[in-house]
Amino acid sequence: MGLKAQLEAIIYAAETPITTEQMVQLVKESVIAEGAADENEVKSRVRAALEELVAAYGASDHGIEIRQVAGGYRMSTKPEQHEMVRSFAKSLKPPIRLSLPALETLAVIAYKQPATVPEINEIRGVDSGGVIATLLDRKLITTAGRKQVIGRPILYKTTKEFLMRFGLKDVNELPSMEEFEKLVAESFQGELIPADAAAAQGENSNRPAEVAESVDQKESSDPKSRLEVSNAG
Repeated sequence: MGLKAQLEAIIYAAETPITTEQMVQLVKESVIAEGAADENEVKSRVRAALEELVAAYGASDHGIEIRQVAGGYRMSTKPEQHEMVRSFAKSLKPPIRLSLPALETLAVIAYKQPATVPEINEIRGVDSGGVIATLLDRKLITTAGRKQVIGRPILYKTTKEFLMRFGLKDVNELPSMEEFEKLVAESFQGELIPADAAAAQGENSNRPAEVAESVDQKESSDPKSRLEVSNAG
């Protein structure tokens, strides 16, 4: 991957404006491997690549630009596109916020689908009937017929909405359970509703998570959702 492509990806993914020095440290090893004599030459190459990127995105056929903000670089929509972006932002779905029990239940269904409530309860160790209704209401799961056993319990599976929220092609792209637990712990913990709210729903929110899941689409973590609509004027 070329230096400009690396810098472009870094700026795109950065949560906050990223400084030239930060980028130098991130790409230093690969730039030296490509022939840079020392860190000074790395800095020189990074600055030159940044100038080219800024100029390229400054062209009229781009709706996004790379700007210097608060001592660093970040991508933002161009002022002339703000009204269009603002209209689009209004059409976006708000983030889905679920309690930890609901996230656990969703994880069980995602990995074991189709699954019945008794099967989910056995894995979680608590009654999941209440959170099933929440997940159905959020259109993250749907019914998938009935299991051909005594009592013929309803089967549940994830939906297209679930795939869209997670940015997955299909359920085969689900990461391992360990990766999912890490994802929840690092990226989505702040999106869980308070424990007292979960308790009000009759859910056991104090139990340690055996299975963890998150439902906030990249609306909160994906840089694509951080469309700069606040720069107008």
